[in-house]
Amino acid sequence: MDLYLNKFKQGSRPFLPDGEDIIAAFVARPRGWTQGAAGSGTLGDKQQDRQYAAGEEAGFEITSPMALAITQTRLLVLKIGSPIGLGIGGKVKELFSAVPLDEVDSIEMKRLAAGKVVTVTVRGVPVTLEANAAANAGGLIDVFNKAKAAG
Repeated sequence: MDLYLNKFKQGSRPFLPDGEDIIAAFVARPRGWTQGAAGSGTLGDKQQDRQYAAGEEAGFEITSPMALAITQTRLLVLKIGSPIGLGIGGKVKELFSAVPLDEVDSIEMKRLAAGKVVTVTVRGVPVTLEANAAANAGGLIDVFNKAKAAG
């Protein structure tokens, strides 16, 4: 169970219409953030810039740090405070962007070292994120796949 999920559910309520609730979510950052933080700044910054540009092109803007969240009808990017770990930090600050689920082509995950790479394809444009190994990206993907199959 993602330690941040309840925090995201509670913190997003002021930004969501009545009846729309977060079903699954996890902390993510644009691909390249870890490289930048680990000292490969130039390479990491270029990767992040590509992801910010892809998000803008797709109409699904991303931020850092963020929560990628799914509701019954939409995929959301929640701007959050810095997550410290073990459910500490990560307070929801705003609904940064959102797209209807029917405009999301796919959400895919690959494991990479001690983390995960998650590619969200919106309106044909892939936006690549990274998350730590504990992130429940698989749970969000399962919810998304069930919603796509049903709808």
